[in-house]
Amino acid sequence: MQVFEILLLLASTLFLIFNFFSRIEINRYWIIGGLISFLFTHLIFEGFRWQMMPGYLICLFAIFSAFRQTQKRSKKALRVLKGMGFTLLLALAIALPSIFPVFKLPELQGEYQVGTRDMLFNIDRDEVITEDASDRRKLMAKIWYPSKETNDQKDLYIDEGGRHGFAQKYGLPDAAFNYLDKIETKVYRETRVADEEFPVLIFSHGYNSKANGYYALLTEIASHGYIIIALNHTYESTGSSFPDGSEVYFDYEYARKIESGTWEKLAPVREAFQQNIKFEKRHPVVKKGLESYFVREIVERWSQDISDVVSELEDLNASGFLKGKLDLDNIGVFGHSRGGGAAGNALLVDERIKAGANIDGVQWGRIVNTSFNDPFLYISADWPEDKEDLNSHAYINKSKDIFYEARVLNTLHSNFMDIPLMIPINAISKAGSIDPYLGLEITNDLVVAFFDKHLKNQEVDFTELNSDYDMLKLEIFKN
Repeated sequence: MQVFEILLLLASTLFLIFNFFSRIEINRYWIIGGLISFLFTHLIFEGFRWQMMPGYLICLFAIFSAFRQTQKRSKKALRVLKGMGFTLLLALAIALPSIFPVFKLPELQGEYQVGTRDMLFNIDRDEVITEDASDRRKLMAKIWYPSKETNDQKDLYIDEGGRHGFAQKYGLPDAAFNYLDKIETKVYRETRVADEEFPVLIFSHGYNSKANGYYALLTEIASHGYIIIALNHTYESTGSSFPDGSEVYFDYEYARKIESGTWEKLAPVREAFQQNIKFEKRHPVVKKGLESYFVREIVERWSQDISDVVSELEDLNASGFLKGKLDLDNIGVFGHSRGGGAAGNALLVDERIKAGANIDGVQWGRIVNTSFNDPFLYISADWPEDKEDLNSHAYINKSKDIFYEARVLNTLHSNFMDIPLMIPINAISKAGSIDPYLGLEITNDLVVAFFDKHLKNQEVDFTELNSDYDMLKLEIFKN
Protein backbone atom coordinates (compact mmCIF):
# COMPACT_ATOMS: atom_id res chain seq x y z
CA MET A 1 0.00 0.00 0.00
CA GLN A 2 1.06 3.58 -0.62
CA VAL A 3 1.88 5.91 2.29
CA PHE A 4 -1.32 7.98 2.33
CA GLU A 5 -3.42 4.87 1.71
CA ILE A 6 -1.99 3.41 4.92
CA LEU A 7 -2.53 6.63 6.87
CA LEU A 8 -6.11 6.99 5.61
CA LEU A 9 -7.03 3.42 6.50
CA LEU A 10 -5.23 3.54 9.85
CA ALA A 11 -6.86 6.81 10.96
CA SER A 12 -10.35 5.68 9.89
CA THR A 13 -9.99 2.29 11.56
CA LEU A 14 -8.63 3.65 14.84
CA PHE A 15 -11.45 6.15 15.14
CA LEU A 16 -14.14 3.53 14.40
CA ILE A 17 -12.68 1.17 17.00
CA PHE A 18 -12.40 3.96 19.56
CA ASN A 19 -15.94 5.12 18.86
CA PHE A 20 -17.24 1.55 19.07
CA PHE A 21 -15.77 0.77 22.48
CA SER A 22 -15.62 4.20 24.15
CA ARG A 23 -18.34 6.56 25.41
CA ILE A 24 -15.98 9.53 25.37
CA GLU A 25 -16.90 12.10 22.73
CA ILE A 26 -14.18 13.77 20.68
CA ASN A 27 -14.62 17.07 18.87
CA ARG A 28 -16.35 15.87 15.70
CA TYR A 29 -14.88 18.64 13.57
CA TRP A 30 -11.33 17.56 14.35
CA ILE A 31 -12.15 13.99 13.37
CA ILE A 32 -14.07 14.88 10.21
CA GLY A 33 -11.49 17.48 9.15
CA GLY A 34 -8.62 15.06 9.75
CA LEU A 35 -10.22 12.20 7.82
CA ILE A 36 -11.19 14.42 4.89
CA SER A 37 -7.64 15.80 4.83
CA PHE A 38 -6.17 12.29 4.65
CA LEU A 39 -8.66 11.33 1.92
CA PHE A 40 -7.98 14.35 -0.28
CA THR A 41 -4.21 14.17 0.27
CA HIS A 42 -4.30 10.55 -0.89
CA LEU A 43 -6.46 11.36 -3.93
CA ILE A 44 -4.30 14.34 -4.94
CA PHE A 45 -0.86 12.79 -4.50
CA GLU A 46 -1.53 9.10 -5.05
CA GLY A 47 -4.80 9.08 -6.97
CA PHE A 48 -7.94 6.98 -6.88
CA ARG A 49 -7.70 3.24 -7.49
CA TRP A 50 -10.40 0.63 -7.26
CA GLN A 51 -8.43 -1.57 -4.87
CA MET A 52 -9.02 1.11 -2.21
CA MET A 53 -12.84 0.99 -2.46
CA PRO A 54 -13.25 -0.92 0.85
CA GLY A 55 -10.85 1.60 2.46
CA TYR A 56 -12.88 4.51 1.09
CA LEU A 57 -16.04 2.94 2.58
CA ILE A 58 -14.36 2.63 5.97
CA CYS A 59 -13.36 6.30 5.75
CA LEU A 60 -16.95 7.31 4.90
CA PHE A 61 -18.29 5.20 7.78
CA ALA A 62 -15.82 6.90 10.10
CA ILE A 63 -16.94 10.38 8.93
CA PHE A 64 -20.59 9.37 9.35
CA SER A 65 -19.87 7.98 12.83
CA ALA A 66 -18.18 11.23 13.80
CA PHE A 67 -21.35 13.12 12.87
CA ARG A 68 -23.50 10.73 14.93
CA GLN A 69 -21.38 10.38 18.05
CA THR A 70 -23.78 9.38 20.82
CA GLN A 71 -23.77 7.97 24.33
CA LYS A 72 -26.50 5.47 23.43
CA ARG A 73 -25.35 1.89 23.01
CA SER A 74 -26.71 -0.48 20.34
CA LYS A 75 -28.06 -3.86 21.30
CA LYS A 76 -25.42 -6.55 21.70
CA ALA A 77 -26.54 -8.58 18.66
CA LEU A 78 -26.42 -5.51 16.45
CA ARG A 79 -22.98 -4.59 17.78
CA VAL A 80 -21.73 -8.11 16.98
CA LEU A 81 -23.06 -7.84 13.42
CA LYS A 82 -21.47 -4.42 13.01
CA GLY A 83 -18.16 -5.78 14.29
CA MET A 84 -18.26 -8.74 11.92
CA GLY A 85 -19.10 -6.50 8.95
CA PHE A 86 -16.35 -4.07 9.83
CA THR A 87 -13.82 -6.90 10.20
CA LEU A 88 -14.69 -8.26 6.78
CA LEU A 89 -14.50 -4.81 5.18
CA LEU A 90 -11.17 -4.13 6.90
CA ALA A 91 -9.79 -7.45 5.62
CA LEU A 92 -10.76 -6.47 2.06
CA ALA A 93 -9.34 -2.97 2.55
CA ILE A 94 -5.96 -4.49 3.44
CA ALA A 95 -6.01 -7.43 1.03
CA LEU A 96 -6.93 -5.76 -2.26
CA PRO A 97 -4.21 -3.04 -2.24
CA SER A 98 -1.72 -5.67 -1.03
CA ILE A 99 -2.55 -8.21 -3.74
CA PHE A 100 -2.47 -5.53 -6.44
CA PRO A 101 0.15 -3.06 -5.18
CA VAL A 102 1.63 0.01 -6.81
CA PHE A 103 5.05 -1.60 -7.00
CA LYS A 104 8.48 -0.30 -7.95
CA LEU A 105 10.54 -1.65 -10.81
CA PRO A 106 14.23 -2.30 -10.06
CA GLU A 107 16.71 0.53 -10.50
CA LEU A 108 18.79 0.19 -13.67
CA GLN A 109 22.41 -0.91 -13.32
CA GLY A 110 23.60 -0.28 -16.90
CA GLU A 111 25.34 2.85 -18.17
CA TYR A 112 22.51 3.90 -20.52
CA GLN A 113 19.06 5.33 -20.19
CA VAL A 114 16.44 3.27 -22.02
CA GLY A 115 14.14 4.49 -24.79
CA THR A 116 11.32 2.66 -26.50
CA ARG A 117 9.11 2.75 -29.58
CA ASP A 118 6.42 0.47 -30.92
CA MET A 119 6.81 -1.08 -34.35
CA LEU A 120 4.56 -3.04 -36.70
CA PHE A 121 6.05 -5.84 -38.80
CA ASN A 122 3.97 -6.93 -41.79
CA ILE A 123 5.24 -10.43 -42.55
CA ASP A 124 4.98 -12.02 -46.00
CA ARG A 125 3.47 -15.21 -44.62
CA ASP A 126 -0.01 -16.66 -44.32
CA GLU A 127 -1.74 -16.21 -40.97
CA VAL A 128 -2.64 -19.77 -40.01
CA ILE A 129 -4.52 -18.93 -36.82
CA THR A 130 -7.45 -17.08 -38.39
CA GLU A 131 -9.93 -18.67 -40.77
CA ASP A 132 -9.61 -15.90 -43.38
CA ALA A 133 -7.40 -17.32 -46.15
CA SER A 134 -6.34 -13.81 -47.19
CA ASP A 135 -4.91 -12.90 -43.79
CA ARG A 136 -1.17 -12.26 -43.64
CA ARG A 137 0.93 -12.48 -40.52
CA LYS A 138 1.56 -9.20 -38.70
CA LEU A 139 3.44 -8.65 -35.47
CA MET A 140 3.63 -5.79 -33.04
CA ALA A 141 6.95 -5.29 -31.29
CA LYS A 142 8.31 -2.95 -28.67
CA ILE A 143 11.84 -1.77 -29.37
CA TRP A 144 13.95 -1.14 -26.27
CA TYR A 145 17.20 0.71 -26.94
CA PRO A 146 20.10 2.46 -25.17
CA SER A 147 19.85 6.24 -25.01
CA LYS A 148 21.78 9.10 -23.47
CA GLU A 149 18.65 11.20 -23.04
CA THR A 150 15.50 11.39 -20.97
CA ASN A 151 12.26 13.29 -21.54
CA ASP A 152 8.93 13.95 -19.84
CA GLN A 153 7.16 11.02 -21.48
CA LYS A 154 7.64 7.83 -19.46
CA ASP A 155 6.51 4.64 -21.16
CA LEU A 156 3.13 3.24 -20.10
CA TYR A 157 3.46 0.07 -18.08
CA ILE A 158 1.72 -2.52 -20.30
CA ASP A 159 -0.23 -1.11 -23.22
CA GLU A 160 -4.02 -1.10 -23.45
CA GLY A 161 -4.19 -4.24 -25.57
CA GLY A 162 -2.10 -6.14 -23.05
CA ARG A 163 -4.15 -4.89 -20.10
CA HIS A 164 -7.44 -5.77 -21.75
CA GLY A 165 -6.06 -9.18 -22.68
CA PHE A 166 -5.03 -9.81 -19.07
CA ALA A 167 -8.50 -8.76 -17.92
CA GLN A 168 -10.07 -11.18 -20.41
CA LYS A 169 -7.73 -13.95 -19.28
CA TYR A 170 -8.78 -13.62 -15.63
CA GLY A 171 -12.44 -12.70 -16.22
CA LEU A 172 -12.05 -9.13 -14.92
CA PRO A 173 -13.39 -5.83 -16.30
CA ASP A 174 -11.06 -3.86 -18.57
CA ALA A 175 -10.67 -1.17 -15.92
CA ALA A 176 -9.22 -3.69 -13.44
CA PHE A 177 -5.66 -2.91 -14.51
CA ASN A 178 -5.96 0.88 -14.81
CA TYR A 179 -3.97 1.18 -11.59
CA LEU A 180 -0.90 0.17 -13.62
CA ASP A 181 -0.80 3.79 -14.81
CA LYS A 182 0.80 4.46 -11.43
CA ILE A 183 3.78 2.16 -12.10
CA GLU A 184 6.79 4.30 -12.92
CA THR A 185 8.79 2.71 -15.70
CA LYS A 186 12.46 3.44 -16.28
CA VAL A 187 11.74 3.80 -19.99
CA TYR A 188 11.30 6.97 -22.06
CA ARG A 189 9.17 7.18 -25.18
CA GLU A 190 10.90 8.04 -28.43
CA THR A 191 14.17 9.43 -27.12
CA ARG A 192 17.09 9.28 -29.52
CA VAL A 193 19.16 6.13 -29.73
CA ALA A 194 22.66 6.61 -28.35
CA ASP A 195 25.16 7.41 -31.09
CA GLU A 196 26.76 3.97 -31.27
CA GLU A 197 26.26 0.60 -32.91
CA PHE A 198 24.70 -2.04 -30.65
CA PRO A 199 24.15 -5.80 -30.80
CA VAL A 200 20.55 -6.79 -31.52
CA LEU A 201 18.49 -9.15 -29.35
CA ILE A 202 15.13 -10.60 -30.36
CA PHE A 203 12.91 -11.51 -27.39
CA SER A 204 10.02 -14.00 -27.39
CA HIS A 205 7.48 -14.05 -24.53
CA GLY A 206 5.63 -16.92 -22.87
CA TYR A 207 2.35 -18.43 -24.05
CA ASN A 208 -0.65 -16.17 -23.35
CA SER A 209 1.74 -13.60 -21.94
CA LYS A 210 3.35 -10.62 -23.66
CA ALA A 211 6.66 -8.82 -23.95
CA ASN A 212 5.38 -5.92 -21.82
CA GLY A 213 5.16 -8.30 -18.86
CA TYR A 214 8.97 -8.42 -18.70
CA TYR A 215 9.81 -4.77 -18.01
CA ALA A 216 12.35 -5.51 -15.28
CA LEU A 217 14.24 -7.98 -17.49
CA LEU A 218 14.17 -6.08 -20.79
CA THR A 219 14.84 -2.61 -19.41
CA GLU A 220 17.88 -3.78 -17.48
CA ILE A 221 19.40 -5.62 -20.45
CA ALA A 222 18.85 -2.66 -22.78
CA SER A 223 20.57 -0.36 -20.25
CA HIS A 224 23.77 -2.39 -20.78
CA GLY A 225 23.94 -1.51 -24.46
CA TYR A 226 21.58 -3.78 -26.40
CA ILE A 227 18.79 -3.01 -28.83
CA ILE A 228 15.97 -5.43 -28.02
CA ILE A 229 13.08 -6.20 -30.35
CA ALA A 230 10.46 -7.74 -28.08
CA LEU A 231 7.85 -9.50 -30.20
CA ASN A 232 4.19 -10.06 -29.48
CA HIS A 233 3.18 -13.30 -31.20
CA THR A 234 -0.24 -12.29 -32.51
CA TYR A 235 -3.23 -14.31 -31.25
CA GLU A 236 -0.96 -16.18 -28.81
CA SER A 237 0.03 -13.24 -26.61
CA THR A 238 -2.45 -11.85 -24.10
CA GLY A 239 -3.03 -8.86 -26.34
CA SER A 240 -1.50 -6.54 -28.93
CA SER A 241 -2.31 -2.89 -29.69
CA PHE A 242 -1.94 -2.02 -33.38
CA PRO A 243 -1.27 1.45 -34.88
CA ASP A 244 -4.82 1.68 -36.29
CA GLY A 245 -6.21 1.47 -32.75
CA SER A 246 -7.34 -2.15 -33.01
CA GLU A 247 -6.51 -4.70 -30.33
CA VAL A 248 -5.98 -8.42 -30.89
CA TYR A 249 -6.19 -10.85 -27.98
CA PHE A 250 -5.24 -14.44 -27.29
CA ASP A 251 -7.37 -16.76 -29.46
CA TYR A 252 -8.80 -19.25 -26.95
CA GLU A 253 -10.84 -21.09 -29.58
CA TYR A 254 -7.77 -21.77 -31.70
CA ALA A 255 -5.83 -22.85 -28.61
CA ARG A 256 -8.54 -25.37 -27.69
CA LYS A 257 -8.62 -26.69 -31.24
CA ILE A 258 -4.88 -27.40 -31.52
CA GLU A 259 -4.65 -28.80 -27.99
CA SER A 260 -7.67 -31.09 -28.23
CA GLY A 261 -6.77 -34.78 -28.13
CA THR A 262 -3.03 -34.21 -27.83
CA TRP A 263 -2.54 -35.03 -24.15
CA GLU A 264 -2.26 -38.78 -24.79
CA LYS A 265 0.95 -38.18 -26.75
CA LEU A 266 2.59 -36.96 -23.59
CA ALA A 267 1.11 -39.58 -21.26
CA PRO A 268 3.89 -42.15 -21.94
CA VAL A 269 6.46 -39.48 -21.11
CA ARG A 270 4.89 -38.82 -17.73
CA GLU A 271 4.66 -42.52 -17.02
CA ALA A 272 8.34 -42.97 -17.91
CA PHE A 273 9.31 -40.37 -15.30
CA GLN A 274 6.88 -41.69 -12.69
CA GLN A 275 8.29 -45.21 -13.05
CA ASN A 276 11.73 -43.82 -12.25
CA ILE A 277 13.47 -45.86 -14.95
CA LYS A 278 17.04 -45.14 -16.02
CA PHE A 279 17.78 -42.18 -18.26
CA GLU A 280 18.93 -44.32 -21.21
CA LYS A 281 15.75 -46.40 -21.20
CA ARG A 282 13.53 -43.35 -20.74
CA HIS A 283 15.20 -41.29 -23.46
CA PRO A 284 13.46 -42.83 -26.54
CA VAL A 285 10.06 -42.27 -24.92
CA VAL A 286 10.81 -38.64 -24.02
CA LYS A 287 12.40 -38.04 -27.43
CA LYS A 288 9.20 -39.10 -29.16
CA GLY A 289 7.15 -36.79 -26.96
CA LEU A 290 9.45 -33.82 -27.61
CA GLU A 291 9.15 -34.40 -31.36
CA SER A 292 5.41 -35.04 -31.59
CA TYR A 293 3.64 -32.94 -28.93
CA PHE A 294 1.54 -30.09 -30.38
CA VAL A 295 3.63 -27.38 -28.66
CA ARG A 296 6.40 -28.12 -31.16
CA GLU A 297 4.29 -26.44 -33.86
CA ILE A 298 3.87 -23.33 -31.71
CA VAL A 299 7.59 -23.13 -30.96
CA GLU A 300 8.49 -23.51 -34.64
CA ARG A 301 5.87 -20.93 -35.72
CA TRP A 302 7.26 -18.43 -33.21
CA SER A 303 10.77 -19.29 -34.32
CA GLN A 304 9.73 -18.33 -37.85
CA ASP A 305 8.41 -15.02 -36.47
CA ILE A 306 11.88 -14.40 -35.03
CA SER A 307 13.63 -15.23 -38.31
CA ASP A 308 11.22 -13.05 -40.28
CA VAL A 309 12.06 -10.10 -38.02
CA VAL A 310 15.78 -10.81 -38.40
CA SER A 311 15.20 -10.50 -42.16
CA GLU A 312 13.89 -6.96 -41.58
CA LEU A 313 16.98 -5.76 -39.73
CA GLU A 314 18.93 -4.60 -42.76
CA ASP A 315 16.09 -2.28 -43.78
CA LEU A 316 15.78 -0.98 -40.20
CA ASN A 317 19.49 -0.25 -40.19
CA ALA A 318 19.28 1.61 -43.49
CA SER A 319 16.66 4.22 -42.54
CA GLY A 320 14.50 5.45 -39.69
CA PHE A 321 15.33 6.00 -36.03
CA LEU A 322 17.57 2.88 -35.92
CA LYS A 323 19.64 3.89 -38.95
CA GLY A 324 23.24 2.83 -38.46
CA LYS A 325 22.59 1.66 -34.88
CA LEU A 326 22.31 -2.11 -35.43
CA ASP A 327 25.36 -4.36 -35.27
CA LEU A 328 24.09 -6.93 -37.76
CA ASP A 329 27.11 -9.18 -37.21
CA ASN A 330 26.04 -9.76 -33.62
CA ILE A 331 22.43 -10.88 -33.36
CA GLY A 332 21.16 -12.83 -30.36
CA VAL A 333 17.84 -14.31 -29.34
CA PHE A 334 16.27 -15.10 -25.99
CA GLY A 335 12.87 -15.81 -24.50
CA HIS A 336 10.89 -17.13 -21.57
CA SER A 337 8.77 -20.30 -21.35
CA ARG A 338 7.56 -21.22 -24.84
CA GLY A 339 9.32 -18.13 -26.07
CA GLY A 340 12.53 -19.62 -24.68
CA GLY A 341 11.87 -22.76 -26.73
CA ALA A 342 11.26 -20.56 -29.79
CA ALA A 343 14.55 -18.76 -29.15
CA GLY A 344 16.41 -22.07 -29.00
CA ASN A 345 14.80 -23.28 -32.21
CA ALA A 346 15.63 -20.00 -33.99
CA LEU A 347 19.29 -20.33 -32.99
CA LEU A 348 19.30 -23.88 -34.31
CA VAL A 349 17.86 -23.07 -37.76
CA ASP A 350 18.96 -19.48 -38.47
CA GLU A 351 22.68 -19.03 -39.13
CA ARG A 352 22.41 -15.25 -38.82
CA ILE A 353 21.83 -15.62 -35.05
CA LYS A 354 25.07 -16.05 -33.08
CA ALA A 355 23.90 -16.82 -29.52
CA GLY A 356 20.68 -17.75 -27.74
CA ALA A 357 19.16 -18.12 -24.28
CA ASN A 358 16.15 -20.06 -23.03
CA ILE A 359 14.70 -18.88 -19.71
CA ASP A 360 12.77 -21.78 -18.18
CA GLY A 361 11.16 -23.08 -21.34
CA VAL A 362 10.90 -26.67 -22.61
CA GLN A 363 12.89 -27.14 -25.82
CA TRP A 364 10.36 -28.97 -27.98
CA GLY A 365 11.26 -30.19 -31.45
CA ARG A 366 14.33 -31.12 -33.39
CA ILE A 367 17.05 -30.22 -30.88
CA VAL A 368 16.77 -33.66 -29.26
CA ASN A 369 18.30 -35.15 -32.43
CA THR A 370 21.17 -32.69 -32.74
CA SER A 371 23.03 -29.95 -30.87
CA PHE A 372 23.57 -26.22 -31.12
CA ASN A 373 26.49 -24.95 -33.18
CA ASP A 374 26.60 -21.70 -31.22
CA PRO A 375 26.77 -20.58 -27.58
CA PHE A 376 23.58 -21.26 -25.63
CA LEU A 377 22.37 -20.39 -22.13
CA TYR A 378 19.63 -22.36 -20.40
CA ILE A 379 18.27 -20.88 -17.16
CA SER A 380 15.96 -23.10 -15.14
CA ALA A 381 13.66 -22.47 -12.22
CA ASP A 382 14.23 -24.54 -9.10
CA TRP A 383 11.77 -27.28 -9.97
CA PRO A 384 11.18 -30.11 -7.48
CA GLU A 385 12.78 -33.49 -8.08
CA ASP A 386 9.50 -35.13 -9.09
CA LYS A 387 8.90 -32.71 -11.98
CA GLU A 388 9.56 -34.20 -15.43
CA ASP A 389 12.90 -32.77 -16.57
CA LEU A 390 12.27 -32.83 -20.31
CA ASN A 391 15.21 -30.57 -21.09
CA SER A 392 17.70 -33.07 -19.68
CA HIS A 393 16.70 -35.12 -22.73
CA ALA A 394 16.16 -32.25 -25.18
CA TYR A 395 19.65 -30.88 -24.47
CA ILE A 396 21.36 -34.25 -24.34
CA ASN A 397 23.90 -33.14 -26.98
CA LYS A 398 24.13 -29.55 -25.72
CA SER A 399 26.34 -27.45 -28.04
CA LYS A 400 29.37 -27.92 -30.28
CA ASP A 401 30.49 -24.52 -28.99
CA ILE A 402 29.62 -23.82 -25.33
CA PHE A 403 26.52 -24.55 -23.25
CA TYR A 404 25.65 -22.84 -19.96
CA GLU A 405 23.17 -24.52 -17.65
CA ALA A 406 21.99 -22.40 -14.73
CA ARG A 407 19.48 -23.01 -11.97
CA VAL A 408 18.21 -20.13 -9.84
CA LEU A 409 17.33 -21.63 -6.48
CA ASN A 410 14.00 -20.99 -4.75
CA THR A 411 12.44 -19.74 -7.98
CA LEU A 412 9.42 -20.93 -9.92
CA HIS A 413 8.30 -20.19 -13.46
CA SER A 414 6.88 -16.70 -12.86
CA ASN A 415 10.02 -15.40 -11.12
CA PHE A 416 11.50 -14.45 -14.50
CA MET A 417 8.60 -12.09 -15.23
CA ASP A 418 7.22 -9.02 -13.47
CA ILE A 419 4.35 -11.06 -11.99
CA PRO A 420 5.90 -11.50 -8.49
CA LEU A 421 6.20 -7.70 -8.33
CA MET A 422 2.66 -7.16 -9.58
CA ILE A 423 1.18 -9.77 -7.23
CA PRO A 424 3.51 -10.21 -4.23
CA ILE A 425 1.68 -13.24 -2.82
CA ASN A 426 3.38 -16.45 -3.92
CA ALA A 427 0.28 -18.60 -3.67
CA ILE A 428 -1.38 -16.40 -6.29
CA SER A 429 1.60 -15.42 -8.46
CA LYS A 430 3.00 -18.98 -8.30
CA ALA A 431 6.45 -17.59 -7.59
CA GLY A 432 9.16 -19.23 -5.52
CA SER A 433 10.31 -18.13 -2.07
CA ILE A 434 13.28 -16.12 -3.37
CA ASP A 435 13.06 -12.34 -2.99
CA PRO A 436 11.59 -11.35 -6.40
CA TYR A 437 14.10 -8.55 -6.91
CA LEU A 438 17.00 -10.92 -6.23
CA GLY A 439 15.61 -13.50 -8.65
CA LEU A 440 15.38 -10.88 -11.38
CA GLU A 441 18.85 -9.54 -10.55
CA ILE A 442 20.44 -12.97 -10.94
CA THR A 443 18.62 -13.59 -14.23
CA ASN A 444 19.57 -10.17 -15.59
CA ASP A 445 23.23 -10.61 -14.64
CA LEU A 446 23.33 -14.04 -16.29
CA VAL A 447 21.76 -12.89 -19.55
CA VAL A 448 23.89 -9.73 -19.78
CA ALA A 449 27.10 -11.64 -18.99
CA PHE A 450 26.26 -14.28 -21.60
CA PHE A 451 25.61 -11.81 -24.41
CA ASP A 452 28.50 -9.56 -23.32
CA LYS A 453 30.84 -12.49 -23.86
CA HIS A 454 29.39 -13.92 -27.03
CA LEU A 455 28.14 -10.83 -28.87
CA LYS A 456 30.44 -8.10 -27.54
CA ASN A 457 33.50 -10.37 -27.13
CA GLN A 458 34.12 -9.09 -23.60
CA GLU A 459 36.04 -10.97 -20.96
CA VAL A 460 33.52 -12.44 -18.50
CA ASP A 461 34.35 -14.52 -15.44
CA PHE A 462 31.36 -16.82 -14.99
CA THR A 463 33.05 -18.50 -12.03
CA GLU A 464 32.98 -15.18 -10.19
CA LEU A 465 29.34 -14.65 -11.17
CA ASN A 466 28.51 -18.12 -9.87
CA SER A 467 30.18 -17.41 -6.55
CA ASP A 468 28.50 -14.00 -6.15
CA TYR A 469 25.08 -15.57 -5.65
CA ASP A 470 24.27 -18.38 -3.23
CA MET A 471 21.01 -18.83 -5.11
CA LEU A 472 22.76 -19.58 -8.44
CA LYS A 473 24.06 -22.95 -9.57
CA LEU A 474 25.86 -22.68 -12.91
CA GLU A 475 27.57 -25.39 -14.96
CA ILE A 476 29.49 -24.80 -18.19
CA PHE A 477 29.90 -27.45 -20.88
CA LYS A 478 32.42 -26.86 -23.68
CA ASN A 479 32.37 -28.62 -27.05
